[in-house]
Amino acid sequence: MYWRQNINTMSKKIILAFVLGWSLLPATAQTLPLDSIIIEIQKTNPSLKMYDADIRAADEAAKGARNWDAPTVGTGFWMTPYNPKYWKKADNGSFGTGQYQISAEQMFPNKKRLDAEEKYLKSVSSADAERKKATINSLVAEAKTNYYEWVIIKKKQGVLDQNEKLLNFMIQSAEIRYKNGLGKINAYYKVKAALGNIQNMRLKLENEIRQRRISLNTLMNRDKSLDFDIDTAYSIKNYPATSFDSTTFINSRSDIKAIEKDIQVDYLKQDAEKAKLKPEFGLRYEHMFGFGQLPMQYTLLGTVKIPLAKWSSRASKANVESLKWKVESLNQQKRQYQRRSSLKDGCKRSDVSR
Repeated sequence: MYWRQNINTMSKKIILAFVLGWSLLPATAQTLPLDSIIIEIQKTNPSLKMYDADIRAADEAAKGARNWDAPTVGTGFWMTPYNPKYWKKADNGSFGTGQYQISAEQMFPNKKRLDAEEKYLKSVSSADAERKKATINSLVAEAKTNYYEWVIIKKKQGVLDQNEKLLNFMIQSAEIRYKNGLGKINAYYKVKAALGNIQNMRLKLENEIRQRRISLNTLMNRDKSLDFDIDTAYSIKNYPATSFDSTTFINSRSDIKAIEKDIQVDYLKQDAEKAKLKPEFGLRYEHMFGFGQLPMQYTLLGTVKIPLAKWSSRASKANVESLKWKVESLNQQKRQYQRRSSLKDGCKRSDVSR
């Protein structure tokens, strides 16, 4: 019985020592390839989530495009004397005076106005979708820049490692030569100084890696101090200049497409504002209960809303004119973007030719 207790105690101590030893082992940093970083950015970056929320908000608003005005219901006394004695039937057989009325009214929206508003509201999210694509391209470009700069830094660190091995060998050789009287002491100190420069360069490169890690963590919406490493394997792609069409490239840019979508949205909004100037029809029904055996009566009226009057069409006409100038501003912005892209493409082609 005693030896069984000793075995149990020893086994517990061994397990505890194993757990402590395992916990003291250095944790290996996670290695992330570029594709995984880009996928994580597209999932978690706050800027992209903001665009997703804007797109969802516009799509939800478009569901109410074909909304009708709420019906109007009323009730109350109609042409009723203040003196209640006139409400009753008179002794001479004449009916009483006054009625109690209930009414209902419904306006029927113009179909062309509903169609125009539906097209406008459904197109609002298209501009945000293109702006989201432009933001993705910008974030991916920033991630690739930090990633490949990190790869270059690691290559530099490899060169420093080789130089450090060579300098250590030279230091050992200088020490041996100096002890045997075959060399001078100044050669030893020159090599030591070169080794110190390598250590300084190594610290500088480690700081640059830390900056790239912080930038990538920020893009992935993670803790800035979260440690990870990158995969240094990469492939060089060949993009021949002959197959590059600058016009197609400029016209396919998401930021320019976003401006084009904004222009289309403003044109559709103009159509919606113009449709508000079209007449709309309605129906009004009233039913009266007469006092003093007065027969029940009703009223059935057709109504029309005429927004063509000057005092009622001022707002819509002003919005149409405002949108016309907004479209002109967007066209100028589009031309400016195209001009800048053409200049950048021309500079790149001249550098390649040199």
